[in-house]
Amino acid sequence: MRIARNLFLILLAILLLPYLLAPLYRVGHPVSTLMAWRWLRGESVSRPWVDFAAISPALPRAVIGAEDAKFCSHHGIDWGAVHEVIDNAEEGEVVRGGSTITQQVAKNLFLWPGRSVVRKALEFPLALWIDLVLGKQRILEIYLNIAELGPSGQFGAQAGATYAFGHPAANLAPREAALLAAILPNPHRRSARNPSPGVRRLAGVYMARAQSSGLQQCWSENRAF
Repeated sequence: MRIARNLFLILLAILLLPYLLAPLYRVGHPVSTLMAWRWLRGESVSRPWVDFAAISPALPRAVIGAEDAKFCSHHGIDWGAVHEVIDNAEEGEVVRGGSTITQQVAKNLFLWPGRSVVRKALEFPLALWIDLVLGKQRILEIYLNIAELGPSGQFGAQAGATYAFGHPAANLAPREAALLAAILPNPHRRSARNPSPGVRRLAGVYMARAQSSGLQQCWSENRAF
């Protein structure tokens, strides 16, 4: 009985730890579980942190256009996208997941990659909590500094921009920002440095979305941006 109770308390502590840590990430330079895993395996990691204000505005706009069009209006979960994914799954269609940027921050900071019902169950309430305690700009700042943006351990906007274009994230042009957004699903198979026709087409779509009236309104209504 005592062993079962101790195991329960250990499991509860593990589950609660992200909720205790998340408010502390209002400041500092957090790292992702993938970055930590690469370090432990002795693999290269390049992640020079860059503050949100020092990133070209073209990049967060392109990333929102690519990854999470309702980022400014939802509270961590895009329930419409979730319902769409469920409907498509019931019809046998395999589509890209409906994870928001906030969910990806929750996964990258505290959970593990890959598709898993258990991970999703942990990710949903954690994303709601992160949206509440961190705010939109900080969530974007963290995401743009922990997202994998290169094929050999380049993480974050600064490393990704330097690797792909040879200059810092502050100098990203809209087209370059859109190319980085286009490789976010898999920077090992997609390249912003030597983009394929498919990546270039996606970049064109994301650049147009970044300039759309809906995203411009989102930007103007959120003074943090």
